[in-house]
Amino acid sequence: QVQLEESGGGLVQAGGSLRLSCAASVSIFRIYAIGWYRQAQGKQRELVAQITSGGATTYANSVKGRATISRDNAKNTVYLQMNTLKPEDTAVYYCNADYQLRGYWGQGTQVTVSS
Repeated sequence: QVQLEESGGGLVQAGGSLRLSCAASVSIFRIYAIGWYRQAQGKQRELVAQITSGGATTYANSVKGRATISRDNAKNTVYLQMNTLKPEDTAVYYCNADYQLRGYWGQGTQVTVSS
């Protein structure tokens, strides 16, 4: 089993930046992939970015060039750096771990971008 704890959300003005953190309770070397998802009010949850244990990354088209996903193996933490934030980035951001053929979710962190 994996526990995930997100942090770093908050209120930011359009054009600003945030760094979200996802701390895992197990070594992230053991997790096949960790992804950041978001869910805006009234919308479906969508993938924002993902990083595999091998370091391969995937980004949603809506954040390409503005987001960077990275990992700190020593801290068992995955980060999502978001720059040039837009009001449409407003959502609850969730961390997901693909671990031993199961998906695990964190509790989410709210990101609100004001125009």
